Amino acid sequence: MKEELIKLLDKAYAPYSHFQVSAIVEMKDGKYIPGVNVENASYGATICAERNAITTAVAMGYKKGEFKNIYVMVSGEKLSTPCFICRQVITEFFDKEGSVILMGKNGETKTLKVSELCPYPFDESDL
Repeated sequence: MKEELIKLLDKAYAPYSHFQVSAIVEMKDGKYIPGVNVENASYGATICAERNAITTAVAMGYKKGEFKNIYVMVSGEKLSTPCFICRQVITEFFDKEGSVILMGKNGETKTLKVSELCPYPFDESDL
């Protein structure tokens, strides 16, 4: 997975921050769906790699509960967790026991359960 994430980093569009992010969503049926961050001069219009991969899966027909794991890599030297908007979207589609696997280009890896990354989710029970 590391090599695939590294290759994806080159496809990220990050001309403003120069902080490239790649993500790959692993579906329960064994398919892998990629995503990269796509920046915009209006920063609020930027799409994160994690949400790019998740929404691509939804556009392909996948539903809540069919998501297994998400792998994330950043262009920096340290591991980085998803932003809070991405965490919210992850909690919408992944089971609480799903994994968020942070991977570094140097081989460093950290795995968190969705429930660890988002211990107090805002979900349908809050509505």
